[in-house]
Amino acid sequence: MDATHDYAFLLLPSHNRVYAQESARLARAELLVLNETVLGGRIEEIEERTLGGVRYLTFRAPRLGGDDLAQLANLSGLYALFERTGETLTPLPVERLDAFPDDLITIQKYVGKTNEDFTKLLLNVTAFSCARPERLLTRRLRVLDPLAGRGTTLNQAVMYGLDAAGVERDTRSFDAYQNFFRQWLRNSRIKHRADLGPVRRHHRTIGRRLAVTLGVDKERYRAGETIDVTAVNADTTAAGDFFPAGSFDLIVTDAPYGVQHGSRSRDAGGPTRSRSPLPLLAEALPVWHRLLRPGGAIGISWNTLVARRAELTALLTEAGLDVRESEPYLGFAHRVDQAITRDLVVAVRPTATGD
Repeated sequence: MDATHDYAFLLLPSHNRVYAQESARLARAELLVLNETVLGGRIEEIEERTLGGVRYLTFRAPRLGGDDLAQLANLSGLYALFERTGETLTPLPVERLDAFPDDLITIQKYVGKTNEDFTKLLLNVTAFSCARPERLLTRRLRVLDPLAGRGTTLNQAVMYGLDAAGVERDTRSFDAYQNFFRQWLRNSRIKHRADLGPVRRHHRTIGRRLAVTLGVDKERYRAGETIDVTAVNADTTAAGDFFPAGSFDLIVTDAPYGVQHGSRSRDAGGPTRSRSPLPLLAEALPVWHRLLRPGGAIGISWNTLVARRAELTALLTEAGLDVRESEPYLGFAHRVDQAITRDLVVAVRPTATGD
């Protein structure tokens, strides 16, 4: 067996004060999930410690290289990675997947925007949990955010070079996203093609769709090595009208937190609004399940003050998904503000299905 080596993980500074207080614990939980799902449990003794007055996560593992370092490089809380020998820190290469300037993620500012670092964490943890997590490194996972808002998850997927799609019911949010994304593409001089228009079925309009094809550079665009981004202005329960079954490897979304965004569901009296996301998820999960490929994973963040974990896991199980409930997945709850304590849950569509 390879000798064990010591490593130090320098935490990424966060501009969000509340999130910064939780960053070490969240980074540890993300690393634990990666260790369980991808690294085969080879990382041990993960601890938070201060070295030279700076916070690090430290851990022990057989010598890391190749794909191991590539996976670690994309952790949401990682600023730099070092091999540690006594008091000496030797920097290791961290070649991130990031294909575009980070202003794609950071430039949008609006009330209710999910912290960018947490969005990356949620996408990562969901990707680590699918049947083929190694495909993240080859940019061959396709992502859906069925409650896309103004596109934070879509933008993170594009940063990784992944095909991405989103569904958003609110017209103002959809317009804000499509206006921002198209303007960003033009300002960044990224080779692309964008089409915006109505979607019709049986002689009626069922929604609007933005379809964008872009390239990391002109050469790859011309060679057909492109990224596809689709955003739809429609209700999430109608997502199956816009995408074929089994279209996505990952579904990554924020359930309505019940503060900035209420949850809408339909009953006999018409649409109703609730602080809890459970009525919406009860309607939407069967649709999302059909859109997920066997072995695909779904990651949902939610406000624990308006819905209990047991209630979400019950809905996911009823929808035919296998919920991940091992210890690493239970370390993500954190306070956002006095009205929101955020957590995440991950579930996987079984590879052998009867549908």
